[in-house]
Amino acid sequence: MIEVMTIEKPDERRDFPMGHFEICHLTGLTFGVATFEPGWRWTESLKPIVGTDSCQVHHHGFVAKGRLRVRMDDGAEAEVGPGDVFVATPGHDAWVVGDEEAIVYDFAGGADEYAKAGPKTSKSG
Repeated sequence: MIEVMTIEKPDERRDFPMGHFEICHLTGLTFGVATFEPGWRWTESLKPIVGTDSCQVHHHGFVAKGRLRVRMDDGAEAEVGPGDVFVATPGHDAWVVGDEEAIVYDFAGGADEYAKAGPKTSKSG
């Protein structure tokens, strides 16, 4: 068996403030391309959509363009840029560094859940 798709015609596109995520579903692989505009930050753009305090998706990523800073919930930080391959486990924030958009390829199965609205909860106080 062989499957071929082009990201030019993704199965799905999820738009969110200051960015979007395009997804191709293949057997055994969910491949996503995230585009983040300068000024994008997960806690500002996606936290209100998904309803968690930090990103709970496990990423296996490759940075094609731009730079991102990633801060884990435990305080560990790293910056990734063009040509970098990275793994970020659940429990992190991320933001664009500089004035160039960031384009990140994500090979993790967690891409199915990225930028999806979480359960609606009532907030008091």
